Amino acid sequence: MKKLFIAALLAVSIANFAQAKKDTPKGAETEKFTPTQQNELMLKKMTLQLDLNAKQQEQMKPIIADKTAKRDAMMKEREQNKDSKVKPTKDERFAMKTKMLDEQIAMKAKMKTILSAEQFTKWDAMKGKHHKRGGHKKHKKAGDKMDHKNQEQK
Repeated sequence: MKKLFIAALLAVSIANFAQAKKDTPKGAETEKFTPTQQNELMLKKMTLQLDLNAKQQEQMKPIIADKTAKRDAMMKEREQNKDSKVKPTKDERFAMKTKMLDEQIAMKAKMKTILSAEQFTKWDAMKGKHHKRGGHKKHKKAGDKMDHKNQEQK
């Protein structure tokens, strides 16, 4: 009787575990905000984190809107390239990276003119933390992950 009960429990557990999961990512169920809403939220976050005054907030609005528009355009372009399965050449990748770095330099210069020295230092540190979080990790083999964990522990 015990064996029958264990077999039934095991069968139910396996059937329950084998249920199909949703293919949608975690954040996909929620509706996306409009670009103006995204800009407003980003401005409010920056205001809270950097303690921006009203003048600085007004100066930041067009910068944030421009950054959002460029990001959306790049995402659309990347999606189109992904659909067509055409990979960029070395020169095209170099041009894209150069353009991205030029935009980062321009953004840093704009931020220097708007923010105080203390705010700029804080913004620069926040930006560094954002990149360290790993939003742009490259896919590695399982063995590479273990090596990375071992290096972090040392």
